[in-house]
Amino acid sequence: MVPPKDARPKPVQWLLERTDPGLPDPIAPPSMLRVDPPAHTRYRRLVTKPFNHRAVEKLRERVLTETDRVLVDLAAMPAPELMADFAVKLPVAVIGAILGVPDDVRPRLADWGTSAAPLLDLCPSWPAFRTAISGLEEGAAYFAEHIEALRRAPEDNVLSDLIANGGLDDRELLTNAALLLGAGFETTANLLGNGIVALQSHPEQCELLRADPTLWATAVDEILRFDSPVQVTARVATCDVTVEGQDIDKGTVVLILLGGANHDPAVFPDPDRFDVTRPNAREHLSFGSGIHTCLGANLARMEGTIALRALYDRFSEITLDVVPARRPSVNMHGWAALPAALIEQPTFTY
Repeated sequence: MVPPKDARPKPVQWLLERTDPGLPDPIAPPSMLRVDPPAHTRYRRLVTKPFNHRAVEKLRERVLTETDRVLVDLAAMPAPELMADFAVKLPVAVIGAILGVPDDVRPRLADWGTSAAPLLDLCPSWPAFRTAISGLEEGAAYFAEHIEALRRAPEDNVLSDLIANGGLDDRELLTNAALLLGAGFETTANLLGNGIVALQSHPEQCELLRADPTLWATAVDEILRFDSPVQVTARVATCDVTVEGQDIDKGTVVLILLGGANHDPAVFPDPDRFDVTRPNAREHLSFGSGIHTCLGANLARMEGTIALRALYDRFSEITLDVVPARRPSVNMHGWAALPAALIEQPTFTY
């Protein structure tokens, strides 16, 4: 089977083709993002079980524990920064556990994932590309050793199961480990950061959540809809087709604007209004659709609900110290930094 076309601009493809072929590009074959059945079916089946609803519920206690640990550290900081110290730190801890990465290595996971994120963008700058490749080189070296260690001494985690039971070669393991790492924390970090900014910008919605915590699950889907962590995805036309009067030839790469679809007034009345009580908030497309629907959707929703509720339960006042600035990315939609002042609830108990 001919792999799907790469949606990235030709200069980026040219650079990647001339980069060390041993590096795991998270959106190039054999990444499950860039292959169709039967290869996609095989990869997806191997990693579906650890991310289904039942398995994610088993992770709930770990997410609660990691959230509490992150918030204890946050409360002790004289100058907390809610992206690095909360929104990134928590999902890195969770995906680190899923991949069997020891606690002392997890800060490096954040560095590798953040540096590689521009490869998921449409056209990264040359400095961002070089930083991404450097991050991939360091991450690939670590995971090559980590995979060998798990082969010798299997553990109870997703990566160990893939090694023992997946029948994957080293490149397949490295590429899909890189994908799980990037997708497992980068998008969730942006969900948390985007949620904080949305709630701080709409204090009346924050008060609704404080008054009725059962709204948090809907709020997380509304955050995903209102300010989508991933703005764009791509598909390749498998036949000639006409959509809304536009002719699309077979083989054409089509960019799908998820962020735009999530503000479609035909689906979401008054789409530019942030509403944590929106009845159909869950109908957003932030997790994609079809066979490539985000594998970690259940986990992301659970992490977002637990983490944001815990943050606003613990701190009675959250004040952003600066006007937030966006990260320099078209696709990965988040905030560069969120320095803040925090005041704990007077009745909060540890």
